[in-house]
Amino acid sequence: MELTCLSKGDGFHYPPCHMLNLCGFRILIDCPLDLSAIKIFSPVPSGVGSEASEYLSDESLDAQNPIQKKQKLERQLTCADLVCEEPWYKTVKALHLWEASFIDIVLISNPMGLLGLPFLTQNPGFFAKIYMTEVTAKIGQLMMEDIVSMHKEFRCFHGPDNSSFPGWIKNLDSEQVPALLKKVVFGESGDDLGSWMRLYSLDDIESCMKKVQGVKFAEEVCYNGTLIIKALSSGLDIGACNWLINGPNGSLSYVSDSIFVSHHARSFDFHGLKETDVLIYSDFSSLQSAEVTEDGCISPDSDNNYISTISDNKDSLLNTEDSLEEMEKLAFVCSCAAESADAGGSTLITITRIGIVLQLLELLSNSLESSSLKVPIFVISSVAEELLAYTNTIPEWLCEQRQEKLISGEPSFGHLKFIKNKKIHLFPAIHSPNLITSWQEPCIVFASHWSLRLGPSVQLLQRWRGDPKSLLVLEDGISSGLGLLPFRPIAMKILQCSFLSGIRLQKLPTLVSVLQPKIFLVPDAVNQRISLAAIKTISILNYFENKTLHVPRIVDNPSVEITTDLASKLSWRKVRQRESFGIARLKGGLLMEDGKHRLVSGLEQEESSGKARPLRHWGSVAPELLLDALLKMGIKGSIEQSTGDNGSEDKSIIHIENPNSGLIEFSEMGTAIITGDENVVSQVFQAIDGVLDGI
Repeated sequence: MELTCLSKGDGFHYPPCHMLNLCGFRILIDCPLDLSAIKIFSPVPSGVGSEASEYLSDESLDAQNPIQKKQKLERQLTCADLVCEEPWYKTVKALHLWEASFIDIVLISNPMGLLGLPFLTQNPGFFAKIYMTEVTAKIGQLMMEDIVSMHKEFRCFHGPDNSSFPGWIKNLDSEQVPALLKKVVFGESGDDLGSWMRLYSLDDIESCMKKVQGVKFAEEVCYNGTLIIKALSSGLDIGACNWLINGPNGSLSYVSDSIFVSHHARSFDFHGLKETDVLIYSDFSSLQSAEVTEDGCISPDSDNNYISTISDNKDSLLNTEDSLEEMEKLAFVCSCAAESADAGGSTLITITRIGIVLQLLELLSNSLESSSLKVPIFVISSVAEELLAYTNTIPEWLCEQRQEKLISGEPSFGHLKFIKNKKIHLFPAIHSPNLITSWQEPCIVFASHWSLRLGPSVQLLQRWRGDPKSLLVLEDGISSGLGLLPFRPIAMKILQCSFLSGIRLQKLPTLVSVLQPKIFLVPDAVNQRISLAAIKTISILNYFENKTLHVPRIVDNPSVEITTDLASKLSWRKVRQRESFGIARLKGGLLMEDGKHRLVSGLEQEESSGKARPLRHWGSVAPELLLDALLKMGIKGSIEQSTGDNGSEDKSIIHIENPNSGLIEFSEMGTAIITGDENVVSQVFQAIDGVLDGI
């Protein structure tokens, strides 16, 4: 097995990407887009927003730091430096170096890992089988269609560009261009040019989705009769999954960004991932938010780690502390939006994580209903109506609490009631006629895109940026700094929210002790931040970005399945050298089915006449042993050693003298029996059968 990490990603919106070589099949795991890179483009026509302030970094500068001294001397980034052309989109930089026709399987873990797939399926040599959950396929398709819709608005500003190479890149390859901008475009090593692509079309999306096979949680699908693939809930979002792959050489589990307990999606599935031969841990999301000790390493919490039983360990991971913290964050967002509305200001929420949006809509609506505020909630997206309706038709993909609500006669999510009561308004675009007639301020608006380059968030931010009573809600670390550059100066209040996007590092050792894999593959960046040395029962291997890791085979002698009916027809013989070892001869086929070796019928042990097939022997015949066997049968003879030209013994010969003459010649090439008497030949064969093992 070989694993290559093509990209470690960057949080929820840009998941990691891996290439796996397993049982001779090449498997691509996730195909995301780095949508944060479109921040280098200006969201407005050239000349608008030119009063924006200069921007260097959100980090404070140390006057004694020589690197930061150099940064101070560099020309600072301004709004005029942004690219005022139709945007291109950045894919995983290492993926375009792989031949698409060599990829056999694509596994998509969540909708964000699907956004770059149409670029791959456009390749005429791509014929891989694509697997993802049914919900990931639906939500991911809607997200891609929404991006294409928003991109059309962008194209109206800057005009079409049908060139095969982005001309704006040439203008950025100079010393005068700020280093921050060049880093986004060219990458740290300067080799990211090949990863920029023109956005796909709706036809490309449709063609891509026709190649997808949707699966349910825990549903087994078989690829080529060799690999059994199963999607297991990761808890990250609705439809997001981890993967389990069983094959003739053992079992493999892949853990992507995961959350153990969720208030909207199915919780993390521990059972299906237990005791696999290899576990690939691919959750990089918590590296930025980890609490590091003085020596730069995170040590496991002794109170929760190495508890005596596995069930205790699992229970320690399923505590509700993290989920309650997330609910407190959502409640705080609601209170800030209410305060802003009470002061006469509007709120713009650019968060697009479907689970967070669904919970915020529910909490905001309930909060406003219980207060005296009469503030409308607008959701502006080309796919909002279809997406919100869809989430109330998939209870089996939701957490137990949401399923219980449906059983009791309530909708899984509360937004349906408020949409019917005209307290939540859905519109496909900001220029929709119905929106213009229904518009009133103050209001609360959910609008994409979180990058602040696409969609209605651009126009609304331009409208409210000078209002100190209004509020802008962003995800932490996504749209700050460079993302806000075209809209500065900003008088709005800005609330940056950090939501849980993966497993906290402190819980990783406990997770590994629960799952108990034989080999644990962990990113080197993670292993440097947390101590895993105390886990003695497993082998730990580190992998690096853009480097291939060779993993030793776990199962050297894979088992073979054989039916009871077939086994009963076999004539077993014990092997003399190994008394506990039996062997039988059959005529049939060895096939690979459902990831297992199977012996199939076609057996011809004996003919109906009762005549047995000739025996097959193996090994070399010792002349002395054979002569002794012949003497016991009444056949006399003598041994002659023949010498070769170089003086070494070349072959041995047994001369049969009584009852009839004959010759048995032994050499490295084989054994020859020469006689004119068939009875002698038969007796010699019987003697050989007594000396050698045969079937």
